[in-house]
Amino acid sequence: MNGQNRKDIYPGLEVDIILKKDQRNGNRTRGIVDALLTSSAFHSRGIKVRLEDGQVGRVVEIIEDN
Repeated sequence: MNGQNRKDIYPGLEVDIILKKDQRNGNRTRGIVDALLTSSAFHSRGIKVRLEDGQVGRVVEIIEDN
């Protein structure tokens, strides 16, 4: 599942994100969502989140859906 809809993402969810520094090369970072930073319901490049380890990026894929 992609990470473009805010309603699909919540704290505690495991996701792959792309960090700002990795936007050109597409490297993904996996982690657990700590907070949602995008306030709109939809974002074409992915909802921006902060992971539990403090990294910030846009969700490209949702790994698990509880």
